[in-house]
Parts: sequence; C-alpha cells; structure tokens
Amino acid sequence: MNKSKIYPWYFAAGAIFIYTALSVIPGIIGIGYSFTDWSAYSKELNFVGFQNFIDVFSGDQDYLQYILNTLLFTVVTTAAKTGLGLLFALALSRNIKAKNFHRGVMYMPSVLSILIIGLVFTSILNPKNGLLNEGLRMIGLESLTQRWLTDPQIAFWSVMGVDIWRGTGYIMTILIVGILAIPNVYYEAASIDGANGFKKFSYITLPMLKQTLAVTIVLNVLYGLKVFDMVYALTNGGPGHRTEVMYTAVFKQFSQGLYAQGTTISSVMFIFMVIVGYFMIKILTKDEVIE
Repeated sequence: MNKSKIYPWYFAAGAIFIYTALSVIPGIIGIGYSFTDWSAYSKELNFVGFQNFIDVFSGDQDYLQYILNTLLFTVVTTAAKTGLGLLFALALSRNIKAKNFHRGVMYMPSVLSILIIGLVFTSILNPKNGLLNEGLRMIGLESLTQRWLTDPQIAFWSVMGVDIWRGTGYIMTILIVGILAIPNVYYEAASIDGANGFKKFSYITLPMLKQTLAVTIVLNVLYGLKVFDMVYALTNGGPGHRTEVMYTAVFKQFSQGLYAQGTTISSVMFIFMVIVGYFMIKILTKDEVIE
C-alpha cells in the first residue's frame, strides 16, 4: 500500500485514541459513578441503581428547572447570535468605510475573558448605581430601570443578553468568511437577470451559506448546553436558583461533596449532547456525496 495513503490513517487513529481517552472514557466512568452513592462524607461506595436519576427527573428537586433553563439558554442565544451575526455579516461584507474597524469592534467582546465580562456587567447592571440604570435616569426613562441581575423575572434574560453581546461578533466573523467565499459571478449574473437584493440573498447568499450556518448553529448549541462560566460570573445561579443551569448545579454538587449527584447531572448532559451531536452530524452530512 502507498505510504501516502497510510499516514492519514495514523493521524486518524491518534485523534480517535486521544478523544477516547480524554472524553469518552471519562464520560463512561462518570456514568458508572452516577449509579452509586459516592460522596465526600463516606468512604463506602454503594450501588443505588437508578435512584440518582429518579431524583433528577422526579421534580422533588429543582433539576428539571435547571434542564429547562439550559435548553432555554441554548435556544434563545443560538437563535439571537445566528440571526444578529448574519445581519452584521451582510452589512460588513459590503464596501463601506472603515469596515475592518467595525469588524474588529464587533469581534472584540468574543476574545475578552468571561470573568472580566462578568465583573464589568455586574457593575453596569447594578440596580442602584449601575451605568445602565443611571443612563436611563439621565434621559428621563427612570420607569425602565430594573434590577437586571436580582429580579427573578428578568435576571436570566439579562444573562442571555450579555452572552449574546459577547458571542455575536464571533459568529459574524465566521459568516463573513463564508459570504466572501461566494463567487461574485453569481451576483453579477443575478443583476443581469434583474434580481433585487432580497432575491440575491434568498437564492444565492443563503443557500451557499447553508454549511457555514450549520457550523455556527452546532457551535452555539454545544456552547449553550455546556454553559457555566457566564452564568457563574454574573449571578452564580441566583436569585433563588432562577438562573441555575445544569453545569452550575454540577459545580455546586461537587463543591458540597455530593459527587454521585454531580456525576448524575453531568451524565445526563453527556448522553443528551451525544444524542444531539449524532442528529446534527446526520443533518450536516445528509447532502454530502460519497465518491
């Protein structure tokens, strides 16, 4: 066999080995521990069957709410970042003045530390003397001031808003690359045929961005399901667990020494992400032609 054909298999085998060792095996071990009563308060390790999973899904605890919060965060931030990212990508793909400057400004939040973002926005959204409420008071809109991070009704939406602000520029950058990769000849032919801007977008830009959009959606969905740092930095799951998501719950269970409950929640998310990843891969590859 030709060596040039063998080498790719070496790299593939190495990648599979590393992924299995660092992701699959720990996930399986975690699932195993979720069937026990593992904790920091006992040296014994007893098999408890599905009791931990029953506790998660029974409704006696708040885990179902944490799951719903995680799903809500994923859906809202994915839709908003993809939609806004596409709008900004379309606008900044045109020949406008200082477009590179505008691209840089939009992309900048995505490279900032989430801890720094949390500290800054905790100050900005402070209900008493935060920049946002002070600005609303200055322009006579005091009625719009809110307890952005402490009101149970709006705190989670504030967290999602900050995350959308942070991630939109990153998605925009990916989509700009996709737009610029579309051959200009298609637009020239469409102009000759009398197509307006909306038709060019509908029949050229959007179809040819399909795979790029799919990639951005996958990235956003996986990030949303694994979200922890943004919630932890802004609210730590409060007020009253209203902004709690699955991985902040995992963190708190481990912090309290309740390792079995923590691994149970983590296992639920691991299995769910495997299922979501499987169906996303099927959707992404359904139009591929195998030669």
